[in-house]
Amino acid sequence: MTISEMLSQSGILTLLGMGVVFSFLIILIICMYALHAVLHAFKLDKEEKVEKPASTASAAPAASADTNAVVAAIAAAIHDKELNS
Repeated sequence: MTISEMLSQSGILTLLGMGVVFSFLIILIICMYALHAVLHAFKLDKEEKVEKPASTASAAPAASADTNAVVAAIAAAIHDKELNS
């Protein structure tokens, strides 16, 4: 087998492989559009809104306290890292 024959076969194999990947991607995109159309037709793409309980005001300070604790932990870790370097 000569070098020109091997280069010819490798070029054909490369184009064939790229064609297979490209066609798979096209099929994947078509399937995604089809799935979107089916979900939209059956109205399954809408999220149901869940009513929150009236006690949301009491949950806000807890979230704020958690956030402050996380910020304090990060600041302490950075300070400790700077002291050890």
